[in-house]
Amino acid sequence: MFGTTIHWTTFFYLLIDVFIVLFAILKGSQLKQGSIRRYINLGGLFIAYNLSGGFLPITNFPGPLILQYIINYGIAIWLCVYMAYYLYMEFDIVMTTAYLSIKKIILLMAGSFVFLYLLPFYITNSITIARACFTIPVAGMAFYFLWAFREHVKRIPKTNSFMVRRYQLSMLCAVSIVLLPVLTLFGDYQWLTFTVMNSAFYAITAIEIDRYLYFLENRNKLYGVFSLQKGNTGKSYGTKLVYENLTRREIEIAISILSRRSYKEIGENFYIAERTVSKHASNIFKKTGVKNRTEFLKKFHPKRK
Repeated sequence: MFGTTIHWTTFFYLLIDVFIVLFAILKGSQLKQGSIRRYINLGGLFIAYNLSGGFLPITNFPGPLILQYIINYGIAIWLCVYMAYYLYMEFDIVMTTAYLSIKKIILLMAGSFVFLYLLPFYITNSITIARACFTIPVAGMAFYFLWAFREHVKRIPKTNSFMVRRYQLSMLCAVSIVLLPVLTLFGDYQWLTFTVMNSAFYAITAIEIDRYLYFLENRNKLYGVFSLQKGNTGKSYGTKLVYENLTRREIEIAISILSRRSYKEIGENFYIAERTVSKHASNIFKKTGVKNRTEFLKKFHPKRK
């Protein structure tokens, strides 16, 4: 397509991703919190992945051919690491296991690329051999990540439909991370590889949309907390949901506190430790100008008419 190696499916995904990211940027100015920035960063990486993987390698690219593969693999590796980071943040995972923190994943992937891809290539001068040396052990690491991640989140209570959907969509993302080195090993089937990877971005998009709808469903509980303009008590934005400076997880926990759930129940619903819930609650109280849970409920719990 266009005289390059890009497949029409990859170009189609590229257009969709650009549209989604531009839309998120336009709307993101109203959502001043970390999760939307992470989402936009992730979308930008998917755009870079589609561009590099779709158009490279090209014959008139300056420099040696291996440089193009370094760009391709570098962006793909960073995308997978960032997706893992996104999932960690989604479920408040500090580290999946003692051996698989985000920092260790980055170091492991960087070292693997140098010693299992670049070194074999310079020894054999064969992209095929270098690809096999790199993707086989990386696929093993990816399967271990999938197992560790699933072990952490599989016990989410099935009575919470919001969390069940989040779990299912997040597992789709984790599976995509695993499949990338496997598909790369078997060859350059662009239509298949890019379909699998972009489905992960659309799954995360669905998670963000689902979260926003969840917030809207609970806007009556949140109205007192988020409708007041910062620094101008009494001036409201009407019924518009405003995030202020709370993170998306703090908003979710604020909803649960306003539903008068205990910290233990909240932890079970979101499959996080009770002490993690307490830490989030402390941040919520500090940001909303109250001292404790009792003051928070008294100040913000919806008044029945």
